[in-house]
Amino acid sequence: MELHSLFNDKSDLYQQARPSYPAELFKYLASLCQNNCVAWDAACGNGQASIGLANYFDSVLATDVSTAQISNAQARDGIEYRIARSEYSGLANGSVDLVCVAQALHWFELESFWLEVHRVLKPNGVFTAFGYNFPIIDSAMDALLQNQILNIIEPYWAENNRLIWNRYRDINFPFETLPMPSFKLELNWTLDQYFAFIRTFSAARRCIQSQGDDFLKQAHKNAHDIWNNPMKPKTVAFDFVLYVGRLTQSNRIK
Repeated sequence: MELHSLFNDKSDLYQQARPSYPAELFKYLASLCQNNCVAWDAACGNGQASIGLANYFDSVLATDVSTAQISNAQARDGIEYRIARSEYSGLANGSVDLVCVAQALHWFELESFWLEVHRVLKPNGVFTAFGYNFPIIDSAMDALLQNQILNIIEPYWAENNRLIWNRYRDINFPFETLPMPSFKLELNWTLDQYFAFIRTFSAARRCIQSQGDDFLKQAHKNAHDIWNNPMKPKTVAFDFVLYVGRLTQSNRIK
């Protein structure tokens, strides 16, 4: 499945089911920038991070390779959505105060992307990449997720996903690393909301395309007894991954 096709597929579900990011995160990122004029949300999807950035920046340029993701993006004053690859954004040289990548860095051609980031960032501009790993509820639900879902879809993950599973430790960031506070990402979800999120996994979609979704239907049925009241929300926590760096003269790619 081509990358653009992977994220075109079920883009409406992605918009409904994927979590929003902590509001405190965007306030912190804005505080690091010398100016809050322009932020670039690279691989914006349907705009979860774009909305948060728009609260602190005069203008947000949000790009994504997927036409369907852009068509499902959340419209708001101050956000301009464009269809473009992150490695070739079309943004002007030295025009951006902050480059943001939410839950997408592991899909990029990093060598080309770093060149693009260094080209568009203003001197001393800020780069950030963040995202999350698998949901955590309690021992019973976490075991069901592992045994009845993750073990089944394991062969369908792209190797890229392992970069974020390892909290981006395997990426050499060409920036001066900045302090990274701890941010909580927690939501209250019903059982159906939890499974809607699982259906957005790239590996789950590949697995369903290959062998159908009977395994998910069975897992959903088994989860009823564990959840007790499927309509009652449970707290769902995520391991939140964050990198923040600054582009300086000494680390700029020539």
